[in-house]
Amino acid sequence: MAQDLLQERSLLRSKATRWLLKTVIVSASVLISTTPAATAVTITKDTQYRYIRSDGLPDHATGTFPNPGNPNRISAKAYRFRIPAKPVPAPQIIPLTNRTLFGVGRNGIPFDPGTAEFYRNDPASGWNYEALSGRIDLGLDDQNAHVQPDGAYHYHGLPAALMGYTPDGHSRLIGYAADGFPVFALRGYREPDDPAAGIAELHSSYRLREGRRSSGPGGEYDGTFDQDYEYVPEAGDLDECNGRFSQAPGYPEGTYYYVLTREFPYIPRCLKGTPDESFRKSGPPRGSGMSGTPGRRGPPAEAVAACRNRRDGENCSFRAPHGTISGTCRALGNETACVPAGHRQGPVRR
Repeated sequence: MAQDLLQERSLLRSKATRWLLKTVIVSASVLISTTPAATAVTITKDTQYRYIRSDGLPDHATGTFPNPGNPNRISAKAYRFRIPAKPVPAPQIIPLTNRTLFGVGRNGIPFDPGTAEFYRNDPASGWNYEALSGRIDLGLDDQNAHVQPDGAYHYHGLPAALMGYTPDGHSRLIGYAADGFPVFALRGYREPDDPAAGIAELHSSYRLREGRRSSGPGGEYDGTFDQDYEYVPEAGDLDECNGRFSQAPGYPEGTYYYVLTREFPYIPRCLKGTPDESFRKSGPPRGSGMSGTPGRRGPPAEAVAACRNRRDGENCSFRAPHGTISGTCRALGNETACVPAGHRQGPVRR
C-alpha cells in the first residue's frame, strides 16, 4: 500500500505540474498565474458564486480520437460554469439525468457519467449501458474519458491526471459539482470528524443486485447496465450520491463533498443540492434519450426520486403540491419514475 502510494504520488506530481502551467486561479481581486499568455481555464469567485471558464481542451495526454469505439474528434468549447460559493442541500436528492452535467474538473473538463446507449438502442427500454462495464466499446482512454458528437471531451470515471494527494495522503480537490459542493477522489479521512484517525480509500455503497433481470435483456445482473446496481445504505463509506460530510483539505470545519470511486457509480449519479443552470446541456439530449414524447416535459424530480433503487413495476408514492400520489415505477426514456395509478400515456407532468 505504501509503495503504491509513493508511485502514485510520483506520477501525479508531474501531472499536477502540467496542470499548473495551464491554469489561472483568480480569487476576488487577487490573480495568481503561472502562464505567460492566454490560458485555457480561469476560476473566479465573489461572495455568491464561483465562476469557471474553460475551452474544454484537456491539459493532459488523451487517447486517439476518433477511434473504433468513438468516432468523434475533440474540439474547443466555450464553457461558462457558475456554482454557489456556499452550497446548501436541497430538500431531497436530485437524480442526474442526461440533460445535466454532474460537475467540472479543476481543469475545466466536465464530469458526465451517463451514456446514450440503451438495450436494443431503445431509451424506452429503461436499460442504460454503463460506460465502464467493459461490455461495450465506447472508445474510452486511460483517463476514463471520450468525446461526444459535438466534440466535448468529458470524464466517465476517475481521471488520473487530476488526482493528487496532500502530504498525509488525503485526496486533493479535483473539481466541483453542479450544486457547488467540492469533489475529491478515492481517499479521505478514515473518520469524518477525526483527521488523526488516518487516511483510507472510501468506497461506494452501491452493490450489484442479486438474481436475474425481470425484463429487458434478461440474464443475471452483471454490471452491464446502470440498473444492475442498487444502493445499500451503509454498505460502504458513502451515501446514495457517493458523498459524505467530513473535514477535508480547505474545509477545516467540514463540508459535504462527493467522492469519485473505483467502483460504481464511479462519478455520482445524483446531487445533494440544486444544480446551477450553467450545467444544463444545450441542444437535443445525447442520443435519443429524451423522457416522454416530443413536446412533453419529463417527470418531476419527486417522481424520479420515488423510484430510485426500485425496480420497474414496484409500488411507489411521492408528495405533490396537492397531496401524496401513489403509483407504479415505470421506465420513461432513460429514467424510472413513479407514474400515478390509472395514468397510461407518458410521464407525470410537472
